[in-house]
Amino acid sequence: MILAEFAAQFNSKSTIILLEGKRNVLESDKEKLIHLGNLLASQLPLAIFRSGNADGADFYFSQGVLQVDPKRLQVITPYVNHRQKLNQAYETISLDQIDLVNEPKVVYQSKNNKKTKSLIDKYVGGAKDRFSIKAAYIIRDTVKVTGTISGIPATTFAFFYDDPSYPKTGGTGHTMDICDKNSVPYLTQENWVNWI
Repeated sequence: MILAEFAAQFNSKSTIILLEGKRNVLESDKEKLIHLGNLLASQLPLAIFRSGNADGADFYFSQGVLQVDPKRLQVITPYVNHRQKLNQAYETISLDQIDLVNEPKVVYQSKNNKKTKSLIDKYVGGAKDRFSIKAAYIIRDTVKVTGTISGIPATTFAFFYDDPSYPKTGGTGHTMDICDKNSVPYLTQENWVNWI
């Protein structure tokens, strides 16, 4: 698929584009991420762009969207005030605003992450210690893709900046796995780099 075809198919008010990836971004790739965010926001003037407000790829992708239209950047955070000083999104949704007890799909799919599986129920049950808070990041990554029953729409398409040496690992790998489980199409830099 080329950019023109992508824009023709996905330029809609109902489109949510997830832009995210690894925290460690090669110096030579930073401008590419900014450029893609800018290009997508320019070519899809009706779409909303979603981020996790993390350092690295999330930040650089978001900078590109902000150059075009800050009102179309939405972030979903693991807790209130997460990286607040660097958050320039028009809309911020924190897990603290979501009644996770009434979001069984989110909880179930978050448990697919083996490293935090035992912490998910503790966190949903109200534990907020230094161990259970790790679950908040995985749940946030799930919500970014699946949305919620309570009104956050699901992602339509995602763009990732992954680590080719260790693909589909960590939080980015979990998010890609949730995309796979929910049939959300995505591209990594291996493909989208040809658009810039």
